[in-house]
Amino acid sequence: MNDVARPASVARPSVLSLNIKEKAALYAAFMPYLKNGGIFVPTSKAYNLGDEVYLLLSLMDDPSKFPIAGRVAWVTPQGAHNNKAQGIGVHFSDDEGGATARKRIEEILGAALKSSRTTHTL
Repeated sequence: MNDVARPASVARPSVLSLNIKEKAALYAAFMPYLKNGGIFVPTSKAYNLGDEVYLLLSLMDDPSKFPIAGRVAWVTPQGAHNNKAQGIGVHFSDDEGGATARKRIEEILGAALKSSRTTHTL
């Protein structure tokens, strides 16, 4: 018998798609307080904090999709307090995809970023 160690299989990141068509919905989903930015993704699939995810994000009428690698930084379970939507907060990775998406979101939201309206996260 050969006792060569085999590498543990590495789980591939889950792929999610999010299409935001309205500025109000983008405001409610964006998480500017995370170091690299992030976004709330409604989903009924179970995730754990730290899980790797890959997000294809579409914003408004822009035909391009932003490919974003990230990690789960927030989980809102089904039946959460105050009827919050079930889903996860995805913390963008510190790479070009995450930086590009954050910059574009901040451009769209502009002054609305300083609003005190409630969001899906806080």
